[in-house]
Order: sequence, then structure tokens, then C-alpha cells
Amino acid sequence: MIQQIYPSVTHNFSYELNKDLQIAAAHFIPHNQAGVCQRIHGHTYFVNITVAGNQLDESGFLVNFKQLKKIIHDRFDHSLLNDDTQLFSSKVAEDFPTSEVMARKIYELVQAHLHTLPNKPTCLQVFLRETPTSYVIYRPKAGEC
Repeated sequence: MIQQIYPSVTHNFSYELNKDLQIAAAHFIPHNQAGVCQRIHGHTYFVNITVAGNQLDESGFLVNFKQLKKIIHDRFDHSLLNDDTQLFSSKVAEDFPTSEVMARKIYELVQAHLHTLPNKPTCLQVFLRETPTSYVIYRPKAGEC
């Protein structure tokens, strides 16, 4: 795993955890302005998920790292992102499988899980590195969590 310091989010929560994941996946961008990215190609994505909260659960976790891995890694690793039609679309730009959209979708999946937890942690940001020189950060607007 890449050792990296990620941009941090200012918050007032007592606990913050970060989970790093590595995902090997392919995609293509279904738009004529995407250039060579219109062709199927793959990346080794590096993902960092930042979760914060004030209460630990009954097992002493803010959120179980294993559950975050299951939600994200198990869904995306070794896949063609475009095939996941529940999340991505070939017709709506807001749902093309770009890095920006993927970071938002990861946030949405994680936050949906966090909403089910009694201690109610929140996802503050998703950092998604597509290549060694390019990354995206998704942070929800205030009040969206």
C-alpha cells in the first residue's frame, strides 16, 4: 500500500479513522470528449476513506475496517466499472465511471452503511488516486451526511 499523507478535513468529532484500499478495475468513459479514455483501460486505484464520530460501537470500533473493505473492495476489485449499472450510467454524465463519480459513489455506499449503525459515524471524505499523478477528493456538502 502506498504510504501517503492525505488532505485532512477539519471537524469537531472525537474519533477519526482512515481506511486505505487498493482496487484493480477497468472502465471507459462513454463520451466523445474523453479522448483515449473512451477505450476500455484499467487502473490500480488507491482509495482512502475518512470516517469520524463521537461514539464507539459495542465492540469498541467507530466502524469495523473489515466492513469498509467488504463494501468497497469486494464490489469493485477486478471489475469493469461500466458493468455496475446500479451505480454507473453510459447516458448521464453525473454517473459516468470517472474518478470524480467513483469517489462520490464510494462515499454514498459507505455513508449508507454508516447510517445503519447505532453510533452514527459519518464519512467525511473519499480520496481516490487513479494514477501516480492524478487523484480526486470527494467531500459531501455541509448537511448532506
